Amino acid sequence: MASDIKRIAAIIASEIGARPEQAAAAIELLDEGATVPFVARYRKE
Repeated sequence: MASDIKRIAAIIASEIGARPEQAAAAIELLDEGATVPFVARYRKE
């Protein structure tokens, strides 16, 4: 499953011009239940 997240994060990162680590961090936050407004406001990196 972790490899799936890395693969998906790499695809998302290439689409939006971000680093794969950033996309993976966003995926993890959302998977843990964080809301989009929370991520946008408090998790800038």
